[in-house]
Order: sequence, then C-alpha cells, then structure tokens
Amino acid sequence: MLQVEHLSYEVTEGGSRQTILQDVSFDVKDGEMLVITGPNGGGKSTIAKLLMGIYEASEGKILLDGNNLSDMSIDERANAGIGFAFQQPPRFKGMTVERFLNLAAGEKLGGKVCCELLGNVGLCAKDYIHREIDGTLSGGEMKRIEIASVLAKKHKICIFDEPEAGIDLWSFSMLVKQFEKIHESKKESLLLISHQERIIRMADRIMVIRDGRVEACGPKTEMLKTLALDTMESPACIRREERGE
Repeated sequence: MLQVEHLSYEVTEGGSRQTILQDVSFDVKDGEMLVITGPNGGGKSTIAKLLMGIYEASEGKILLDGNNLSDMSIDERANAGIGFAFQQPPRFKGMTVERFLNLAAGEKLGGKVCCELLGNVGLCAKDYIHREIDGTLSGGEMKRIEIASVLAKKHKICIFDEPEAGIDLWSFSMLVKQFEKIHESKKESLLLISHQERIIRMADRIMVIRDGRVEACGPKTEMLKTLALDTMESPACIRREERGE
C-alpha cells in the first residue's frame, strides 16, 4: 500500500518561493487503480516525480507498505517496488532496446520474453529489439518501449504519467489491455495520470488535482457524476490529438 502524507513542493524562481504542491495526501491500496486527473499545470506530473524521487519534497512523507521512502534515492525506491514511466521518455544513444529491457528487469531476459514485452505494447520485436534508443525513434515508439520496460519487472506499484500521450489509437488500445490485465491480476497497484476518458473510466478511484491541491477524491462512480467539464479532454479532442491533427 502506498501512503502519501501532507506532501508539499516548493521551488525558488526569481528570488521568490513558489508553491507547486501543497499538503497533498492520498493512498493507493494493494491491487487498486488510482487515476489522477485535472487541469494542465495543476501538479499531477510533479506528484509522480516526487514519488519516484526525481524531485525532493519540501514537506511530507511517502510510505510503501509502511516503509518510509522519503529519504531514498531513485534506485532505492525502484528496488523497494516503484515502477515509473515518464510522460516524455529519455533517450540513450548507444543502448539497444534489448539491453534497456534487461536493465529494467534487473536480469537477462530471454529473446522470447523481450518479444512478448514489445508485442504487448504494439511493437514488432524483430524490428525493434536491436535498435538503439536514440533520435531515430519517434515519440510514440519511445513511449511504448518505456512502458514495456516498466512491465519487464514486477513492482508493488506502477506509475504511468500520461501513457496515452504521443501514441496512435491502435497502440493506445494495446496499452489499455495491458493496464486491464495488471488490474485484474491485483498483483500490482496502478497510479495513472491521465486526461483520457477511457483510462479514467478504468479507475477504482479518481483524484482531481487543481492548483497544487487535492480538489476531490473518491470512487469512480461518484467522481464521474461530479467531475467538471474542464477536468478531462473531450473524446473528440483526444481522437484528433491521437491522429496528430
């Protein structure tokens, strides 16, 4: 179980302190899917990076199964059971997809396993397994490879920051199936940051972040009745974005 207690984050810009997150508290139960949504710039991605240790919280605690992760490094948090997929994945010139998946798994994976991981995110393994993770890959290809790397290892909780961003509709459907599969198994918790209605409707609970605070959090059935229109993109807008229009 993930527990976040009174998490705050401040930065200094132009000599003045700016609050990005203020007193954010929530939990993700074992096997649960929590979807965080809300207006752009509200602090959703900041929460994900604080959980992974990419940013250092100004105040608050992050606990996983009762263990305080607040002072742990990124590596230590990964070893403790947190998996993370960036909204904009980094590139690593000279590193092949196969090596990247092996590093993510923490062990040497067989070719069959690598092929299955890539196939699960809509990529033909023979076309990608020996390619470098560099500028020759599109944003959508990079996103799917990174999500495959998260799926390469068992975690206590997997965090996906806008997994729908930059990928086509068919690949998105493949990812949704993977999230459904993980969720149905109840072996790993899921925390997804998304504006996509199809992902939001998969959640057990929905949390809305606005202006760095928790505006609302509750069961999906209740939250879908009260969500403001500006909290989510409309399905039509999402479809146009996925086609690159």
